[in-house]
Amino acid sequence: MGKPKKRIGVLTGGGDCPGLNAVIRAIVKAAQNDYGMEVIGFKDGYEGLILNRYQEISSKDVSGVLARGGTILGTSNRADPFNYPVLEGDDYVYLDRSSQATRNFEALGLDALIAIGGDGTMAASAGLVSKGLPIVGVPKTIDNDLVGTDVTFGFDSAVVTATEAIDKIHTTAQSHHRVMIVEVMGRYAGWLALYAGVAGGGDIILMPEFPYDIDGVCDAVRNRNAQGKTFSIVVVGEGARPVGGEMVVSRKIKTSPDAIRLGGISHQVAAQIEGLTNIECRVTILGHLLRGGSPSAFDRILATRFGIAAVHLAAENKFGHLVVLSHGVMDSLPLEEVAGKLRLVTVDDPVVKTALSLGLCLGNPEDTSFEEFYAELAGKQAGREP
Repeated sequence: MGKPKKRIGVLTGGGDCPGLNAVIRAIVKAAQNDYGMEVIGFKDGYEGLILNRYQEISSKDVSGVLARGGTILGTSNRADPFNYPVLEGDDYVYLDRSSQATRNFEALGLDALIAIGGDGTMAASAGLVSKGLPIVGVPKTIDNDLVGTDVTFGFDSAVVTATEAIDKIHTTAQSHHRVMIVEVMGRYAGWLALYAGVAGGGDIILMPEFPYDIDGVCDAVRNRNAQGKTFSIVVVGEGARPVGGEMVVSRKIKTSPDAIRLGGISHQVAAQIEGLTNIECRVTILGHLLRGGSPSAFDRILATRFGIAAVHLAAENKFGHLVVLSHGVMDSLPLEEVAGKLRLVTVDDPVVKTALSLGLCLGNPEDTSFEEFYAELAGKQAGREP
């Protein structure tokens, strides 16, 4: 008798983004074509593993999904196996369902699980690895904030969508001589604001990593007007905040592992600019628009490479690792090295340097360089002189 076929599971966790279906497609095709493996798809992320909701996936099931946004398996950003919300009466209690997830995995006779997700999914995956589950991670997020990989799939597609929106906003900004504030997602990381701001021809970019000086922002607007440029485009990451201020929280979802939902900072910026410059401002919040639509060509290729690399790791029994793109080459890192960490924009990032060379305002005062201003802030926050 020949060896029984290996069976691997796959799930998509956290917020959706373009490229998820491309990864699923690549996993199914590589698993079947290269190794003759069977593939089980869990529905709605780790919730499917906890509640034993799954389906078998064949090449036929992934036919035609490459260009489709979202995820054919569904997803959830509330299904932490170690802190799973269960409604009891009128309130939720949080229970450890990791052992239940492990039992379901073993009952299905699976040899590996490929978990596609962001920092929350990877943190949960690292916890399950410590309980003995053979897991391989695939990095996904439009925020591009996962440690260890050059880029996550979904990011490029979101940048394309944001850039197209900023392009369209330019025309009405010019026509009405207004300041237009465009708010993008990204949570605590400014990658999306930075890249979309540069690609879309923004004039001011405000990111969570660098608290902005409102007087510096207003000076940048006034200087443009003085040069005959009667409009300005301000691109704001949802986690941006003024010096000495707090991030704007739009709501809190108590059943989510990350309960805070940011959003609305653009209205605060608009009110501040309008009040200090007497120039009319308008706000556009792109929100979940950035998560939708077809993946870009770059993300389709990257997602496909990630999916195939994940299958190879599973076949080699190299578990507890996250597939990463390192200097253009597929590699992997232990999940424990990336779980719970965020990759943030730094002062010396090449695209930050690009923005400064273009003369963009990144939130620093007019009379202080970007580098000096944030070095001084960092020194004060550390309780010392820089």
